[in-house]
Amino acid sequence: MTDALTLRLMTKDEADRLVGWAADEGWNPGLHDADLFWAADPEAFIAAELDGEVIGGGAITSYDGQFGFMGLFIVRSRFRGRGLGGRLWQACVRLLRSRLEPGAIIGLDGVHEMRDWYAKGGFTFSHRSIRYEGVGVAGERGAGIVAASEVSFKELLAYDRRCFPAARGRFLRAWLAQPDSLALTAVGGAALRGYGVIRRCVRGARIGPLFADDALVAEALYTSLAAFVPGEPLFIDVPEINAWAMALARRHEMTGVFGCARMYLGPRPQLADSRIFGNTTFELG
Repeated sequence: MTDALTLRLMTKDEADRLVGWAADEGWNPGLHDADLFWAADPEAFIAAELDGEVIGGGAITSYDGQFGFMGLFIVRSRFRGRGLGGRLWQACVRLLRSRLEPGAIIGLDGVHEMRDWYAKGGFTFSHRSIRYEGVGVAGERGAGIVAASEVSFKELLAYDRRCFPAARGRFLRAWLAQPDSLALTAVGGAALRGYGVIRRCVRGARIGPLFADDALVAEALYTSLAAFVPGEPLFIDVPEINAWAMALARRHEMTGVFGCARMYLGPRPQLADSRIFGNTTFELG
């Protein structure tokens, strides 16, 4: 056996398997994440082959060439410790750059232990995000909280763009309409004041994204979404730089169970950080 890696695009079945490996690692993906990620960018999935066997892979998602995100990087356990992951990662950075416009920013959410390693590749630390676990609680939908389908998609996409580094209409249409989920918006007067999605996962359900004008709107959205899974485990990935978001997690007596470092290759995007109460995913940004 040699250590000559071959990189190529994954098939849909292989992408499904990659998300399955993520579940095996305890990352708790959504029940339909593989289909949704594929629909967003089928050319994002990279397979790493060793002597004809797929030993790992990752996703290098391009948002219309304007922003890139790296995630789902996994090398199967029996092939670790041989430097294969580093070679896969470096090759994928080059591949993603080739898919983006010159100067486009690349982001990632990496485990804290790998922060220095990513920094050696030029990535700069922005902030931590903490995965919190709580429990869904039955309740009435808050005032002004309506189904996302009742709001203009154009308006919702414009709101999303304030909280994400690029327009992601193709992804968002599928994300809002996925099975085993609930998508809600907050409206006040004639204005959209926030939105959120909760989807069932391998274990429990996860809220993401949760974007809101302020803490009161975020609270109304959170409690309305949490009622989707009463008595079941509930997760949300909270950016530590938003103090109001951290306070929301504490108020609902949630427990931090996992964390990632958000890092960027290129300048940090100018986003409405105070409106980001929950990230969409650690895999696609």
